[in-house]
Amino acid sequence: MSAPLHATAVALTPEAGVLILGPSGAGKSGLALRLMALGARLVADDRVFLAAEDGALIARAPAQIAGLIEARGAGILRADTLAQARIVLAVDMGQDETERLPPSREIACLGVTLPLVLRLQHGHLEAVILQWLRAGRAM
Repeated sequence: MSAPLHATAVALTPEAGVLILGPSGAGKSGLALRLMALGARLVADDRVFLAAEDGALIARAPAQIAGLIEARGAGILRADTLAQARIVLAVDMGQDETERLPPSREIACLGVTLPLVLRLQHGHLEAVILQWLRAGRAM
């Protein structure tokens, strides 16, 4: 298992999780809260343990923060959680997408390659993530 990564992870199912990356204040927890409002469950907020297991990237929460998420301006909230999830998508909140039809992007983590989505400025990032987790990208 890796040292904790400064990131957030949520998942629709134990086999369909997203790793949310970005600098402090970029909106990782806010995006996670919006995804949770649409049915995702928290894996870990702010710090995520990652492990490569049988070619898959698995996310888990450090015990001290399991089940907790920061809601900026509201405090620390309890959350419905998954103990672990397979990460199948990464989102970088530190970079803005500028392309209308962006090329396929990837990021490698612990030897596992993941598709990468950059922050969208058009208000539908949550829907894009959920649809990607459910059905993948066509092109």
